[in-house]
Amino acid sequence: PRIKEYAMDIQTAGQSLLSLINDILDFSRIESGKMEIVPVEYDFSSVIHDIANMIGTKAREKNLDLQVSVDSSLPSRLYGDEVRIRQILINLLNNGVKYTEKGSVQLDVKGTVQGDSVLLDFSVKDTGIGIKEEDIQKLFVEFERIEEQRNRHIEGTGLGINITTQLLELMGSHLSVESVYGNGSRFFFT
Repeated sequence: PRIKEYAMDIQTAGQSLLSLINDILDFSRIESGKMEIVPVEYDFSSVIHDIANMIGTKAREKNLDLQVSVDSSLPSRLYGDEVRIRQILINLLNNGVKYTEKGSVQLDVKGTVQGDSVLLDFSVKDTGIGIKEEDIQKLFVEFERIEEQRNRHIEGTGLGINITTQLLELMGSHLSVESVYGNGSRFFFT
């Protein structure tokens, strides 16, 4: 059992390191103008299902409730950059789980069908620690971590939101944030 525990620690550390390296590489690609949005046809319900399973495991480890609500009128087959949409949602949901000690993290997806286009509205809301009003703009600065002293036990590089913001800009969108310090945050985009 002790060796198994050590192996799990090594696996977790390896995944954290891989995540860090991928963030740095994505940041470098974006900064050098080499990041491209690659639209393909994909199964939207599968993307949401996969993300919910992955984040659900992390949420259960912290005794958090992961709630996922998707507008049932949305088509299942969509055309867009599935990889980047997945990356953005995983980043926002991971942050929700990281910065929430009790309560829930919620993903809501709504949309508007306009001819052969669909405008998707995503919202990730948590009951976590929240963000002070004066710190919200710091979220968008690369390598910036807010309240470093308070959050020193939480893993992160300060790149996730910056990468998310830049990916959304490449897709013609914008990340918005609402937060009440001590009561949680909501990150949303269309």
